[in-house]
Amino acid sequence: MSVNLYKQAYQGAVIATSYAEILLNQAIRQHGEETPVYYPDTAYKLPVITALSGEEVKILKDLVPILNRIRQNNVRAEFSLDGAKANGEAAFYAAEIIEALRYINNANPHVDPWTGFLTDPVLRKFGIQLVDFTIPGVAVILGKAKDSKAAAALIKELQSKGMMLMLCNEIIEQLLEENVKLGIDYIAFPLGNFTQAIHAVNFALRAGLAFGGIAPGNKPAQLDYQRRRVRAFVLALGEQDDVRIAAEFGAIMLGFPVITDQPLEEEVPDWYVYQPDYEKIVPFSLELRGIKLKIVDIPVPITIGPAFEGETIRKADAHVEFGGGRTTAFELVKMVGPDEIEDGRITVIGPEIDDVEEGGKLPLGILVKIYGRKMQEDFESVLERRIHYFINYGEGLWHVAQRDLCWVRISRDAKARGFKFRHFGEILIAKFKSEFPAIVDRVEVILMTDAAKVEENIREAREAYHRRDERLRGLTDESVEEFYSCTLCQ
Repeated sequence: MSVNLYKQAYQGAVIATSYAEILLNQAIRQHGEETPVYYPDTAYKLPVITALSGEEVKILKDLVPILNRIRQNNVRAEFSLDGAKANGEAAFYAAEIIEALRYINNANPHVDPWTGFLTDPVLRKFGIQLVDFTIPGVAVILGKAKDSKAAAALIKELQSKGMMLMLCNEIIEQLLEENVKLGIDYIAFPLGNFTQAIHAVNFALRAGLAFGGIAPGNKPAQLDYQRRRVRAFVLALGEQDDVRIAAEFGAIMLGFPVITDQPLEEEVPDWYVYQPDYEKIVPFSLELRGIKLKIVDIPVPITIGPAFEGETIRKADAHVEFGGGRTTAFELVKMVGPDEIEDGRITVIGPEIDDVEEGGKLPLGILVKIYGRKMQEDFESVLERRIHYFINYGEGLWHVAQRDLCWVRISRDAKARGFKFRHFGEILIAKFKSEFPAIVDRVEVILMTDAAKVEENIREAREAYHRRDERLRGLTDESVEEFYSCTLCQ
């Protein structure tokens, strides 16, 4: 139980709501309680309040009972995940009020490149792409990276994956120092500092109001929409404070996990976790939020598609063949842990296609390592059988049978187009990720054409085949609680 984090969330909510009360009272004294309060260029007034409670806010005095209600109902010393989420929601309300006060009398409190509140035209431009996953997700980055170069590398990696970026606090200055391109043209929004992080939240909530058709104040529907359609996560970098931690639990309330580079006494599994390695933090975060990147074009010199599945390559048309009783060959899908795999890596051990004369024969071992948060060992054989189909999707490729009986040919035409053995890996990585996104997070492929290496690894493959067969032999109606054979057979 992460008691310390929960305590900090409570303390942060107390600080945030108290600060909001002080600033609200100052604004009422200075401007009068009848002064209009709203964000510029939006139909949703103060979106956090509009979305979560539906309360009408037109003038400053309307905020007083709302703040009192949220302090009474949400700010509580309940040191649990639910209590922390409630305190996080209170921090959201406080930040929304604090930020709205900065826009009184049409004030423009920001200078370029800082954006502050993102107006409805920005929402209309990017919102649909966000909720239909054209933009795969949102990275909300708070705090300060370990150094400016690491910050720049982190942002470039996220941008290369098409992510929308919401930036707050010192990381903005770090990126400007490294001349990283930010702004609307790059879908990378430097929001500002401290409570300006709320503009990432009110952008997400407006997406639910605008594109989800959710009525103001329908909080359960809004939370469900955020979890399903706004695929966001929070990177909490550098030293934390109580207010920021409270706000981060507000993000968790919306279904957005928090990943920090700071050590934690205890994590909140799947929700508030530690990842100090900047080279791993992006793929780790994508996996945690369930964001799968679509591989649109497979980088191979041949056409890939089901239309070629029935293609036959005769011996006279083959440049090289593997297995089929002519040489030793096997294929194996193996579930591995997160530290046993390098996503996207393809290794060829042994001769390449250019080293083989036309009509030649080689041994072949195809080892596909797969890691997935929802992957199970029982899925190995199912995924392994898909190797047959995926290779046959390649124009000029031919595959029959499976396991250590497989038989593969590459046509002379495919070789002439530049097909290499490593391209088997490109096809398998792309197809496993696109066809099984719910269970496959990382794929690594090792291709062996060295005879000694194939003979060495086929023993492991045959042991795996034997374990699977033994398990299947033990699956009888008498040995399981649930079975799916028809009633007559039972």
